[in-house]
Amino acid sequence: MKHLENQNRENVIDLLAERLTFERSAVRLYDRVLERIRATGDPEIVRLHDPMTAHRDQEKEHEEWLEARIRELGGSAHTLTAKAQLAKTESRGLEEAIFDGRATLPQMLHALLAAELVDNAGWDLLVAVADEADDHEMKKQFKRRLHEEEDHLALLQRAVERIAKREIMVPAAW
Repeated sequence: MKHLENQNRENVIDLLAERLTFERSAVRLYDRVLERIRATGDPEIVRLHDPMTAHRDQEKEHEEWLEARIRELGGSAHTLTAKAQLAKTESRGLEEAIFDGRATLPQMLHALLAAELVDNAGWDLLVAVADEADDHEMKKQFKRRLHEEEDHLALLQRAVERIAKREIMVPAAW
C-alpha cells in the first residue's frame, strides 16, 4: 500500500471505509437470503445455498481485509467517513427490501443482485485508483476481490433469470 498511502491518506481511508461499510451490509444481506433459501425446501433453490454461503464468507473476508488496510493507514475501521455514510444510506434501501417480511425470495435475490452490482463497481473503482497510483500490489489485491465479486454477480444473475423464467411458466410461492 506504499504508493496509495503516499497519496491523500484521508481520501484513501474514506474510499476504503465506503467499501467496508458496503461489505458489512452485504454480509447481513447474504445472511438473510441464506435463511430464506434454507426455509424454501425447493431443491432448485436449495442448490444455491452452498455457493451463496461461499460468497457470503468472501464478503466477510473482504470486510476483515478492508478493516486491516484502514488500520494500516492509521484510520479506524469504525469511523463513519463521508463516503461510508453514503454507502450506509444506499445500503439501507437494499436492507429494507431484503428484510421486509413480505418480500418473496425472488424479490430478495433481485435486491441482492442490485447490491452486487454496486459492490462490483466499488471494487472496480479501487482497482482503477491503485492503477493510477502505480500501486501494483494493491491493484492485485483489489483485482482479486473484484474477480470474486464478479463471480457473485454471475451466480445471482443466473439465479434471478432462472427464477423469473420459472415464475412465468409456473408461479411459485416462495
